[in-house]
Amino acid sequence: MKLIKQKITPGLVLLFILILIITLVFNSFLTDAVEVTGIDFIGQAVLPTSFKFQETPFGGLSGITYDDSNQLYYSISDDRSQKAPARFYTLKINLSQGKLRNNGVEPVAVTTLRNKNSQTFANGKIDAEGIALFSQNTVFISSEGNADQLINPFIKEFSLTDGKELAALSISEKFLPNKNQKTGIRNNLAFETLAIAPDKKYLFTATENALIQDGSDAKPNQGTNCRILQYNLTTKELEKEFLYPTEPVKPFLSNISGKFASGLPDLVALDNKGNFISIERTFTGIGFNIALFKVKLADADDIHSIDSLSAVNLSNIKPVKKELLLDLRKLDVALDNIEGLTIGSQLPNGQKSLILVSDNNFNPLQRTQFLAFRLQTESNWMRLIRKITSFFNG
Repeated sequence: MKLIKQKITPGLVLLFILILIITLVFNSFLTDAVEVTGIDFIGQAVLPTSFKFQETPFGGLSGITYDDSNQLYYSISDDRSQKAPARFYTLKINLSQGKLRNNGVEPVAVTTLRNKNSQTFANGKIDAEGIALFSQNTVFISSEGNADQLINPFIKEFSLTDGKELAALSISEKFLPNKNQKTGIRNNLAFETLAIAPDKKYLFTATENALIQDGSDAKPNQGTNCRILQYNLTTKELEKEFLYPTEPVKPFLSNISGKFASGLPDLVALDNKGNFISIERTFTGIGFNIALFKVKLADADDIHSIDSLSAVNLSNIKPVKKELLLDLRKLDVALDNIEGLTIGSQLPNGQKSLILVSDNNFNPLQRTQFLAFRLQTESNWMRLIRKITSFFNG
């Protein structure tokens, strides 16, 4: 048998390069993945704890979401129906000049939450923390419940117009508090987070700290193993869970106050491909350590069938990929208790904005703080050029 040797001609090389370029073009333009390449601070607005709106104490803002069609923001208060019935606020945030100024946040409405029987939530029966826009008329809201009183956390859909509960997602038993205190959420460290992908197919929430059976809560110089939960909004079922380890944080001056709290209070979906920005927030004893991370779910292991992370070898589990985007301590601003974030309105230069909000705990020594940022994202053309350059550079 004779071996036929085909000579590699310049024409074949050009054909190969052409096929490569066409493949990269299709890969770049058919994907809706968003790659954040930088972030710029563009201002803050502050409201004092004494501020009231429609005779309601304004504060406890633990989550925020943006309604692009109406150019409005909805922000959930974590008031447990103690100072006023559980509620969310509708806000206008002015970024028309490409910056956020101190008078740039305007409350325009307050909506009281009501259960499926149209009743307001009783004092202490709800701890609303996360909020995410689902449709033109509804939002999903998460509650941490109260593990000490065996009140379950929830993720429910509410009407934007009258605040009435419309539907609820099921919560797996491993998350529910119980009397023996050996499994389930830790009190006040449950579903702070809520995010919905832009195509509205998936909802994501996360535990602020590890479940009791998953390991320790966060401590000075020690992170904690959170779970990110992925719900299918078509089937209304929990589909996947992912391991999210928080960063260890060194307390300020060896934590002379004796108080320390750290965890994952919120994340926002950048696209439909599992790319997020997360907040990690730490009270270090004196002041706050706030950091933003780029998070990728791709290639992370699904852990939803694992009831206890303490019972398995964590080295065999691939967590989500994290990359520091910004340490907010580098900003020339005094940071408050930042807990919520959302992709906001488009800026005049066409770039995306990112809005952060703080929970003032209704403490007169704290403030409701809004921080605005400009996100630098990689265009499809730049992604294509990078891929081609990366290929030919090996």
